[in-house]
Amino acid sequence: MVAPDYFYKTMYKCVEQAEKFSEKTAIIFDEKSYTYQMLIDSSASMAYHLLDVRNDLQEERVAYMVDPGFDYVKVQWAIWRAGGVAVPLCLTYPFPSLQYVLEDTEAKIVVVSPQYKSMFEEYAVQHGIRLIETHESPSTIKNNLPIVSDDRRAMILYTSGTTSLPKGVVTTHENIQTQVSTLIEAWQWTSADSTICVLPLHHVHGIINVIGCSLYAGATCEFMSSFSAEVLFSRFLSGAINVFMAVPTIYFKLISHWETLNDQQKAEAKDAFQQFRLMVCGSAALPVSILEKWEVISGHTLLERYGMTEIGMAISNPYIGQRRAGHVGIALPGVSVRLVDEKNQSAASDQPGEIQIKGKNVFLEYWKRADATKESFTEDGWFKTGDVALLDEGYYRILGRNSVDIIKSGGYKISALEIEEVLRTYAAIADCAVVGIDNDEWGELVVAAIVIKEHVDTSELNMWMRTQMAAYKTPRVYKIVDELPRNAMGKVVKNDVKKLFI
Repeated sequence: MVAPDYFYKTMYKCVEQAEKFSEKTAIIFDEKSYTYQMLIDSSASMAYHLLDVRNDLQEERVAYMVDPGFDYVKVQWAIWRAGGVAVPLCLTYPFPSLQYVLEDTEAKIVVVSPQYKSMFEEYAVQHGIRLIETHESPSTIKNNLPIVSDDRRAMILYTSGTTSLPKGVVTTHENIQTQVSTLIEAWQWTSADSTICVLPLHHVHGIINVIGCSLYAGATCEFMSSFSAEVLFSRFLSGAINVFMAVPTIYFKLISHWETLNDQQKAEAKDAFQQFRLMVCGSAALPVSILEKWEVISGHTLLERYGMTEIGMAISNPYIGQRRAGHVGIALPGVSVRLVDEKNQSAASDQPGEIQIKGKNVFLEYWKRADATKESFTEDGWFKTGDVALLDEGYYRILGRNSVDIIKSGGYKISALEIEEVLRTYAAIADCAVVGIDNDEWGELVVAAIVIKEHVDTSELNMWMRTQMAAYKTPRVYKIVDELPRNAMGKVVKNDVKKLFI
């Protein structure tokens, strides 16, 4: 047992919260249960090991490549408790991408699950990096861990970098505390909840919405070693899970699995789903077709919300109240939202505008990129998201990103997401992505990459599209592909889609 007189001050107060539930199950992984007390003790031991002879890491960046499960959370908490900045690494990235993060953050400590050690050994020796495996224990135990103030840096997550090199998004302990506590309130998390994490843990969705909220609330968080729709359905049928969060791609896969079941199995699944308290979808636009199909299967209207790495969650459909298809909801408690036009003036009530956000949830800075940080905020302190939305009877409806989802063609501003929604209703289309490509005549030409279920005559498809929407919005070119390029979160990478048409 670790000496009891260690200090905790922040880490969004997760240790202080954990002590309230010390004997309760915090984490389930690989058929083993771990209590909150085990998490407190193990993270303290790892924190001492990280500190070595020091008393405080003083915001030193600690990168970690650790499989989802107890060890992941133990390492995350240990970094914070030692006064470091947590830098989670993507498990599927090739080494050059990992190297970029290590060098950009100047990380001098890397913690790994044993199976990843060989990836880093040579590089660690060459660059003076201390390489630690998750099972290592400290040689000495200190009496105290450092007191870490709320304004100190806590985490660096890297944006996808679709238009430039990835940027490190720096959040403070106060930012994380705000993001978590806001969702606890809005989505009514309690210690009676139990969830399962199927999301990558180098993104805010899994780190904040699933792990952060569940463990702060005293709930139980289960982990899967790898995604399997069949295994996930069996966990749903067990009755052990009552909160679930995923991206549209995962719901699509779950729907596909459900369609393989016989009538009795489908009925059993629906009975199990109706015991759930909450089902959430995010990280990418939720096609209305998936929302409607899932509602038929589960009896639940998925709660769609809006957020990003820099702000956590900012807008959400209500936990109690109407959840509107194709809309991301209303501003969360404590978050200020406004829409502005191209002159940074308030958008007219019936006109789209860029979403701007202000609140304690908003990140501190882009790591070592002062100019990029400055450019991302207005003079009066609003964060410019780059996303365009329309306020529709009190609910925000996302039209897309300024850079890739708003297509400027023939003098019109066209929402790629609106076109995609229509295309997905065509029976022979399984999925699609709409982009604008440079064109001398139109400025940008509207084109669509489509994944098909059966043969599609694109001339017939085009004629049908013109019966569904204005002709200027319909794609001028269709390209049939086996699959759409996606990132680790399952989000379509639109700049890679554009390359398909070169």
